Amino acid sequence: MDEYIDIITQTGKSTGKVALKSEAHKNGWWHNTIHVWLYTKNGEILLQQRSHKKMIFPLLWDVSAAGHIDAGESFEHAAIRETKEELGLVLKPVELKKIGIHKHKSEYANGSIKDYEFHQVYIAELNLDLNTLSPQEEEVEAIKLVSFQEFKNLLENSKSNNHFVESNKDYYLFVLKNIQKLL
Repeated sequence: MDEYIDIITQTGKSTGKVALKSEAHKNGWWHNTIHVWLYTKNGEILLQQRSHKKMIFPLLWDVSAAGHIDAGESFEHAAIRETKEELGLVLKPVELKKIGIHKHKSEYANGSIKDYEFHQVYIAELNLDLNTLSPQEEEVEAIKLVSFQEFKNLLENSKSNNHFVESNKDYYLFVLKNIQKLL
């Protein structure tokens, strides 16, 4: 889906301009995305396996829910919307805790996709059974809970196990550290 998004500067400031997501990716225009990481009180993190239909990193495991922030949309609203769309989980604003911003710059498909993003990163406790979630077929291949230790082990071996996006290791460790602080 090609939606309108706000264009920002490389330092994260608003430009006041709006463009289609496809244009932002074609031209390397900076924009915001939302990342929501879900965790349990038992020390587990919900991972989403990216759909086999995805152009970028199909079938790799990643953030619980993520997506682009629509033009004019608040970060919090986008976090709630994306979590509902991708997992069928309705979060309340009070359940979200912002842990930071992650600047991400990558190019794919021989430079035809320039992914220049500021991930607005939130965490929230998952209080429901995994079986009650309804993953969005177009976006999500599978979901699973992994313990903190399994998360670390998979991450340490991501070069050989083709599980995570290996270049995102520092970001994943940042998320894990922030979740562990809460428990």
